[in-house]
Amino acid sequence: MLNIIGVDEAGRGPLVGNVVAAAVIFPANFHIEGLTDSKKLTEKKREDFYLQITNQCFWSVGEASSIEIDQINILQATMLAMKRAINNLQHLLLSQNKDEVFKVLVDGNRCPDVANCKAIVKGDLIEPVISAASVIAKVTRDLQMMELDLKFPEYGFKRHKGYGTKEHLVALSKHGPIDGQHRQTFAPIKNL
Repeated sequence: MLNIIGVDEAGRGPLVGNVVAAAVIFPANFHIEGLTDSKKLTEKKREDFYLQITNQCFWSVGEASSIEIDQINILQATMLAMKRAINNLQHLLLSQNKDEVFKVLVDGNRCPDVANCKAIVKGDLIEPVISAASVIAKVTRDLQMMELDLKFPEYGFKRHKGYGTKEHLVALSKHGPIDGQHRQTFAPIKNL
C-alpha cells in the first residue's frame, strides 16, 4: 500500500533550542477544513488541529539539538531532523505491515537523504499532509519553548519562542547564553 508522508520543520530561525521536524500520514478520507501552513494559523487553531491530527493520523517527530546545529549547521540539522521523523514513522508502520510503500513530500526546495522524496516549495500551503506536519512541528517546538521558559523565565521564551527579538537580545546581553540551549554559531550568540 502506498503511503504519502508529509514532512515539515519548525525552528530553523530561532537562536535557541532544537529544530523540530514532523512526518504525517493521513488515514483514508481524512480532511480538516482550513488546514494550512502553521504560521498562518492562530495559536488556538494550531492547537485544535494538533489534537485532531495526533488523534487521527500516523505521525512522528524528529529533532536535532542546538549542539548538533552548532556541529553540522542549521541546514544539515534540519535535514537530519526530517530524516529522523521519516524513519521513525516508517519504522512504526513497517513493524505493523511489511508491505508498506512510502512517498515523501517535503516542504521546501530540498529533500533529506531518504528514498522516494519530492521537495515542494510552499508545500505547506498546497499539500494538506505537509500542512499537518507543519502544525505538529510548530506546536511541538512551541511546547518546548514553554518548558524552557519555566526554567529560564528571564529570557521570555513563552513570548518570542526563541527568535531574535529585541526582548531576547536584551536578555542575552544581560544574562548571557544558556549552555546547551543557545546556538553558539548563530551571529547574535557568537558576537556576545
